[in-house]
Parts: sequence; structure tokens; C-alpha cells
Amino acid sequence: MKLAFRPLWPAVTPMVPPSREPLDPALRARLLQEARTPWRGLRRALWLAFTASAALGLATMAMRASAGDGVPGSDLLIQVGALSLFGFLLWRDRAADPGDGSTGAD
Repeated sequence: MKLAFRPLWPAVTPMVPPSREPLDPALRARLLQEARTPWRGLRRALWLAFTASAALGLATMAMRASAGDGVPGSDLLIQVGALSLFGFLLWRDRAADPGDGSTGAD
């Protein structure tokens, strides 16, 4: 007597993927750029928020100084430094964008 093996599930035939159409060159370039520089949008949002915060702090200090209150020099230096640093980082991130035509080296 010969025993026959019978699987519990139906036979699976390999699925052949449908032929893919080539990607749009602009979409492909954008996806490759995103793969090279992930988190660019989040990074730009953070630079913008930090720059706005430093500008608001500097404006508040300028209003206090114009009202006759004393503004410590160290606080003023911190705000000017933060505004300069985050403004530069925001500018540098924008300058490296391949879509704006600049090389980022200017």
C-alpha cells in the first residue's frame, strides 16, 4: 500500500510581478534626493522655529531697551548669536536645495 502525501493548503503558484513602467525622471530625482538627505523638511522646520524664537527674543530685548530698562550684554549677545547661527543654518539648508539652481557653495 502506497501512502500519498496531501498538503493541508492549496498549491501556491509563484506570482510574476507585472512589468513596471519606468518612473517619471522628475519623481525619480526627487526620491533619490530624499534618500540622500532624509529629514530635510523637519530640519528646515526646526531651523525656522529656532530662528523665529531668536528674532522674537531679540525684538523683546530691543523693546525693553527702548523703554529704558537695562538689558544685560550677555543676554543680548546670546540672542544675536542664536539669530545668526540659526539664520545661517536655515540659509545653508536652502542653498543646498538642488531645485533652486544654486550649488550651495556661494
